[in-house]
Amino acid sequence: MGANVAYRGPSVIKEIFYGISIGLAAGFLWKVQHWNLQKKTKEFYEMLDRGEISVVVEEDE
Repeated sequence: MGANVAYRGPSVIKEIFYGISIGLAAGFLWKVQHWNLQKKTKEFYEMLDRGEISVVVEEDE
């Protein structure tokens, strides 16, 4: 059946390709998370400038 087939080991080109692909995917996910955080921060400061929210706690007496 395949007695003459020898195991050649991992392909270096495939390993490099897989590593680059995983690195790019992880970097993209990190960047998307950064964009979302940046968007939330920008919206917060815009609402603060418009006076819709305040960071000062009102005291009830």
